[in-house]
Amino acid sequence: MPSPSDFDTANSIEARKYTRTYGLTPPGVDTFAKQEQRCLALLNARKTPIEKYQYLSVLRNTNVHLFYRLLANNVKELTPLIYTPTVGEACQRWSELFTHAEGLYLSYEDRGHLHTVIQNWPHDVEMTVVTDGSRILGLGDLGINGMGIPVGKLSLYTACAGIHPMRTLPLCLDLGTSNKAFRDDPLYLGSRRDKVTTEEEKAFLDEMMAALTERWPGIVIQYEDFKNPFPSLERYQNTYTMFNDDIQGTGAVILGGFINAVKQSGVAPKDQRAVFLGAGSAGVGVAKQLTEFFMQEGLSEDEAKKRFWLVDSQGLVTSDRQGKLADHKVYFAREDNDGKQYKSLEEVVEYVKPTILMGLSTIGGAFTPKILTRMAEMNDRPVIFPLSNPSSKSECTFEDAVKYTNAKCLFASGSPFPTLQWQGKDLSPGQGNNVYVFPGIGLGAILSGAVSVTQNMIYASAEALSTSLLPEETAQNWLYPDIARIRDVSVVVARGVIRAAQKDRVDRELALRNISDEEIDEYIRHRMYDPYTEHEKVDEQIRELAQLVGSPTGPHAGSVTTSHGAVKNGNPSDVVGKER
Repeated sequence: MPSPSDFDTANSIEARKYTRTYGLTPPGVDTFAKQEQRCLALLNARKTPIEKYQYLSVLRNTNVHLFYRLLANNVKELTPLIYTPTVGEACQRWSELFTHAEGLYLSYEDRGHLHTVIQNWPHDVEMTVVTDGSRILGLGDLGINGMGIPVGKLSLYTACAGIHPMRTLPLCLDLGTSNKAFRDDPLYLGSRRDKVTTEEEKAFLDEMMAALTERWPGIVIQYEDFKNPFPSLERYQNTYTMFNDDIQGTGAVILGGFINAVKQSGVAPKDQRAVFLGAGSAGVGVAKQLTEFFMQEGLSEDEAKKRFWLVDSQGLVTSDRQGKLADHKVYFAREDNDGKQYKSLEEVVEYVKPTILMGLSTIGGAFTPKILTRMAEMNDRPVIFPLSNPSSKSECTFEDAVKYTNAKCLFASGSPFPTLQWQGKDLSPGQGNNVYVFPGIGLGAILSGAVSVTQNMIYASAEALSTSLLPEETAQNWLYPDIARIRDVSVVVARGVIRAAQKDRVDRELALRNISDEEIDEYIRHRMYDPYTEHEKVDEQIRELAQLVGSPTGPHAGSVTTSHGAVKNGNPSDVVGKER
């Protein structure tokens, strides 16, 4: 039977006859440009983001190559529709809007038989994204409705790094949900039970990891949106080829922009002072990634961690404040506060006089005009990174950062903000979007045959990202490259990851050790899925078959008839069927 992509209206008449879809599509042959024009018109006819999401989802499942051609040409415009922020609503309404199967679901009731369930997946897999739905984009425990995250994330792996869509596996674990509204919802498609215990989940994940790698020994496994991401990362990172994008990807992309911001600020690394608003797992994870940068710049670990002052809901995180500190906060707790406690961000800014202000607090507007103005008074080029998502929870807007620092700031955010006109110039905000690094990390791990994803590989992805800017982007004080160049950026990131894997001796593709960076870039591009050339594979099969049947000495010289059709006189235009 033909596959859905065989019904592409850009396929030639010869290809349609070969794939047995001739007559099953309108007779006209589209150009890629006409297809894009039609798709964008249909997309723009949808009024709401969720309607646009649904249209793109159907397109991905019915004409995968067209979907990725459309995405490749409109990555900046379409990424918010297939992933954040629109995927948040899609996840909340996943069971309500469900129309067709995507991905693989593993239920707690299947424990002891996960290997058997995994055998039902019909394709070879190189990359999987797995979630238990317990912490989806700050929306809480969504249970199996969280499947929208692996689906959307893997679309970006394909679009941005060329991992073939048929070799990706969206994976959602049905381990119950603590969301009573979903358990009581008659349309909810997951198990109607409370969330399993931590110990039960650990045993389940142990079985899942073993089953995945038994079926696909080279698989790269990315964890996403687990309520507590640290235990699984610590448990599996040295045993399996896995990483956690919430911790490592977020830290790496921020580090990539941070490296460029430090360079452009004119302040030496040893003199930087970073105040972090937000001391949760994400904030601490990012701060630890940045600590490694300072150590790479020659500081000791103790000196590096003293570059950071973390602020939570109680104020500055200190070792002597009232109450027991959460374990993950202890590493950065200050001991040099002379017993004084600083209760507000404004007090901490006055006390520390930071060169860098970073937000991972989800407190919208926390970087007040007064604080932003003070940052500009204390620094020639203050670094302002409001990293919380969505935009409503960003610590400040790009416009406020520019206005109250008089355009002195080096800015990057977690949420997208529009270009701003300021004194006759167009200023473009940097966005620390994980899409700059996770596709390259996955691709680099796949191509190197890495047996694990080491911390050096994660750091290398950030360092490579920081070097990927074009001279004209650097001249405009950009901290991140143009997102329209994301595939080129992913090549640079993947090369950095491959080289780090080789240095750590966790690579299995040993031949790549002996080629130059230019050759490895060419190899990476050659291995990337390209939706613009997929049709050429069918054309090549037609040419080979035509040559075979057209050979005067071949075993099938002259006209050949098969049970699936005929090739007449070796002429490709006469092909009417193929064996599948």
